[in-house]
Amino acid sequence: MSVSEQDISTDRSSLFQGVKRVVVKLGTRVVTVHDYTLNLRIIERLACEVSQLTKAGIQVAVVSSGAVGAGMGRLGLKERPRKIPELQATAAVGQGLLMNAYKLAFREFQLPIGQVLITAEDLDDRQRYVNARNTLEALLRLGAVPVVNENDSVAVEEMKVGDNDRISALVAHLVDAELLVILTDVEGLYSGDPALRGDAELIREVSSVTKDLLDRAGSAGSAVSLGGMRAKLQAAESATSGGRMTVIANGHNTGLSEILEGKEVGTLFLADKRHLNDRKLWIVNSRKKGAVVIDQGAADAVGERGKSLLPSGILAVRGKFEAGEMIGVEGDDGTEVARGLVRYGSGDVRKILGRKTSEIPEILTGMPGEEVIHRDDMVVL
Repeated sequence: MSVSEQDISTDRSSLFQGVKRVVVKLGTRVVTVHDYTLNLRIIERLACEVSQLTKAGIQVAVVSSGAVGAGMGRLGLKERPRKIPELQATAAVGQGLLMNAYKLAFREFQLPIGQVLITAEDLDDRQRYVNARNTLEALLRLGAVPVVNENDSVAVEEMKVGDNDRISALVAHLVDAELLVILTDVEGLYSGDPALRGDAELIREVSSVTKDLLDRAGSAGSAVSLGGMRAKLQAAESATSGGRMTVIANGHNTGLSEILEGKEVGTLFLADKRHLNDRKLWIVNSRKKGAVVIDQGAADAVGERGKSLLPSGILAVRGKFEAGEMIGVEGDDGTEVARGLVRYGSGDVRKILGRKTSEIPEILTGMPGEEVIHRDDMVVL
């Protein structure tokens, strides 16, 4: 184990004592059973737990996979569709089944639910991101339980967020939750693949998600589920960078209430005390439209001295992007140094790369001589 993978050292009951808002994500292999029908026992247990937590003054938002799996069961499919139209149709069938199961389960406890379907466009556009946050806040304020899922029934490949693990971290940011709980079909993060290594140990606590941890994580594990442990680690990394704790645990034998009571289940990821603000979190979690490659001097200025990115330090441009879009900033070795909102389109950046800012108005007639990315619009990674 590395220094970021530790034995139990934190009293979880004390750590979670002040939690007032939680996001819980249920994976496909938790929400559905082997024949791709919905696991009503799990959904009913969750409704009961959320009801108890609500009475204790704790608000819960749910991110639920399972629409595609439920649709596959209803349509008699054995493998997840690969083509977008078939996937959209399967999700459309399954989403209705999924929401009906949640509605019936929560109705037993007089708790209304609100369906929120999200695409990447909703999260990459700052105004739509804020609108999504306002909707979720209103649902919680009105006493409803948001049930969030990726909108597979309309999303095309370039609009997809990718998996509900990532969405759960983004929802945790949107509602300013103190804790993200990811319920899956394994006990948590192991020191190795337990299916391949008999000596693999469950890691109880992680202080930071390192590159080494991500590199050792596995990929997706079934024909239905998109996420694997790597996706869950990336979600934990995103959540903790926003100052939020994360727990990955087995949703089949562990309840949300047990986790909040502080029982030593699953893997706890501690929050980063140097967390980013809301806008910086949005920048980090938005998809890139392209990238610029910079020299070592620019990398030092951006990464170590917190300077804006000037055209003089740019060596090359990757991809095509418009002014105001999110791009990556890469060193000449391909490592992403930062990302941010670019002030020029890719064609214009190619014309001014390597030049002084004062030369821009002459090269780009009528354009002001500005930084390519201002430091207020950039996050160093």
